[in-house]
Amino acid sequence: MSWQIKLLDWYEINRRDLPWRKTKDPYPIWLSEIIMQQTRVQQGLPYYHSFVKVYPKIKDLAEATEKEVLKRWEGLGYYSRARNLHATAQFISKEMNGTFPSTFDTIIQLKGIGDYTASAIASIAFGLPHAVVDGNVYRVYSRFYGIDLPINTTPAFKHFKEVAQKALPAEDPGTFNQALMELGALQCTPKNPKCQTCPLLYECKAYAENEVERWPIKTTKTKIKKRYFHYLVFECGDQKKYLQQRQSSGIWHKLYEFPLIERNRTLTSPDQKFLKTIGSYTQSPFEVEPIGSTRWHKLSHQHIEISFWKVKTKPLQFAGFTVKEWKQLPFPIPIAHFLKETRA
Repeated sequence: MSWQIKLLDWYEINRRDLPWRKTKDPYPIWLSEIIMQQTRVQQGLPYYHSFVKVYPKIKDLAEATEKEVLKRWEGLGYYSRARNLHATAQFISKEMNGTFPSTFDTIIQLKGIGDYTASAIASIAFGLPHAVVDGNVYRVYSRFYGIDLPINTTPAFKHFKEVAQKALPAEDPGTFNQALMELGALQCTPKNPKCQTCPLLYECKAYAENEVERWPIKTTKTKIKKRYFHYLVFECGDQKKYLQQRQSSGIWHKLYEFPLIERNRTLTSPDQKFLKTIGSYTQSPFEVEPIGSTRWHKLSHQHIEISFWKVKTKPLQFAGFTVKEWKQLPFPIPIAHFLKETRA
């Protein structure tokens, strides 16, 4: 019995009961792949159900506003996924008569879709022979074959893609791709893999050499950048929230936040530069004081220390949002948590 058949037999018994595995419709498959990128299934599943319920068809997603889509995505992170998802739904709806493309070459041209996602959709929805390479696949194959290429380098992708393509069965490649990824998620885990019950135990080079922890190999981790965000929560006696849409192309693009002062250090009390910046928002006298303690928000390549400062002054000249208005806005998760904690 080939190891591929062993893997498929294991998958038939052990696979998780996930809704997108019960269809060949490319829309929910695409939706699930975008939501689950860099996201645990347990965290992403409620978002998947929410999107399918509110936007059951591609045209429904296309007809939503970007603000609505971002609000529904709130808390899931990597918001470019949501913006690309929405833009692609609009493109398919307008330029392709609402029909999801059915070839790898057309799928990969869509915004927000790379080789992995295109391969997953092409194989699962349309039965096309395209092998997937994601974190799980890197881990399984690096251990199974004892591949020493660092998986976070460009040459590694080309090599692993060739290995994966060669191992891919001609029959039902979509199920095999899912089985391989499921093995990585449930069995061949990053820490404490369950080797003794793995269906590929006796073919696995890492196990045979008793060096499972050696693989996968990675180059030195990227240095974490530290940033210091100081948010100004204006209280102007009008029950409005004074918010701005983030325009920078980095994190939280197009989400709403309080006016922000970014400094290169922690502030325990306002200094003259800080007060001068606050003064640029209002021509009236103001009082400023910290709200609660600072908190850290950790992203993949940066850690952000966040502080909130209450600023009492007269109504400002820039946009203030009523309760009904701001509750419809999409926020970065630290802002959403702050609003919830303060019962705003």
